[in-house]
Amino acid sequence: MNNKIYKSESEWKKELTPEEFEVTRKAGTQKAFIGEYWNHDEKGKYCCKCCGEVLFSSESKFKSSSGWPSYHSPFNQTVIYEKKDTSHGMTRTEVLCQKCEAHLGHVFPDGPAPTGLRYCINSISLTFKV
Repeated sequence: MNNKIYKSESEWKKELTPEEFEVTRKAGTQKAFIGEYWNHDEKGKYCCKCCGEVLFSSESKFKSSSGWPSYHSPFNQTVIYEKKDTSHGMTRTEVLCQKCEAHLGHVFPDGPAPTGLRYCINSISLTFKV
């Protein structure tokens, strides 16, 4: 069964604030240290702002000092996908929601055990559920 969500740009614009749209649908980046979840310590699950899919758990969240919420692993390997990003004169790995293709952030190979990865995610791309 295909649970992908497909919406037009105008449909997303009706559902999201301009800032949410810019980050999640246009691959923007939220400024560091201003997002709701960068310094958030409550136990629960971090979900996609656009579709509600559970993406990360508080169990994998860590303080990275980057200014964005950081996780060492996704909730499971089927909820996200990664693609090469060569924008802004850099080569990075973009992280997107598998269900609705929302831009979430990037993943870097400088995180803690057990994965050694740092999923650096825009707060504005997320909602939180206890």
